[in-house]
Amino acid sequence: MKRGLFRGRGLEIYTWLVIAWLVLPIAVMILFGFNDTKGRFNTTFQGFTLKWYGRLFEINDLTEALKNSIYIGLLTMIVAGVLGSLIGLALGRYRFRGSGALNLVMFAAISCAEIVMGASLLSLFVTFQLNLGFLTILIAHVMFSISFVAVTVRARVMTLDTSLEEAARDLGAGTWTTFRLVTLPMIFPGVLAGSMLAFALSIDDFVITNFTAGGTVTFPLWIWGSTRVGIPPQVNVMGTLIFTAGVLIAVGNLVTARRRR
Repeated sequence: MKRGLFRGRGLEIYTWLVIAWLVLPIAVMILFGFNDTKGRFNTTFQGFTLKWYGRLFEINDLTEALKNSIYIGLLTMIVAGVLGSLIGLALGRYRFRGSGALNLVMFAAISCAEIVMGASLLSLFVTFQLNLGFLTILIAHVMFSISFVAVTVRARVMTLDTSLEEAARDLGAGTWTTFRLVTLPMIFPGVLAGSMLAFALSIDDFVITNFTAGGTVTFPLWIWGSTRVGIPPQVNVMGTLIFTAGVLIAVGNLVTARRRR
């Protein structure tokens, strides 16, 4: 009895230690967003201040980089969400020639090292003589995000009750009406989860973006470049706001799911 209690307590302590280890970098980022730094380097806490929240968009290059990341992330979420959802629906619902190869390609894209994918996409763009920039970053992000969306939606599709769709058809609904009123609402949680995952993967990607960016600078690329001269506190503030937005979305999704249940 005591041994079982000790194991349970040990597992609980270990879990909280892991959570603390994961939360610590985020806590440091939030803390140094309030740092009243006097110099260029924001590495030593010198006092508490809220002035950086008021001067959030003071650095034009940083603001432009954040805008690029948000625009690319939103477009990636939309494009990869639509294409990935259709692929996931096809793989989860139908058996067709080439489905095995498509599965293999998807999981290869997920497991592939980012440096390999970045170099491959760069070679592709150079071969087709595409100028590196906003468009090539968007294409690259869509390409590596589609697989994550498709896998998420496919898992949702495979758990659907097909009798509901059959009932809709028996009541006179056509293919499009059945999809719009029955299938889509049932798979929408998977579509939303996959799309949000695509946005999260896009907005913080560095390696693939670095290969395909050209003269376009995104938020992660700007941070990497600023490490040589000192990262301003505005970076910590922006990171804090992005993290807070993600937490609020997750909490809202959890509350909505509980209300539906």
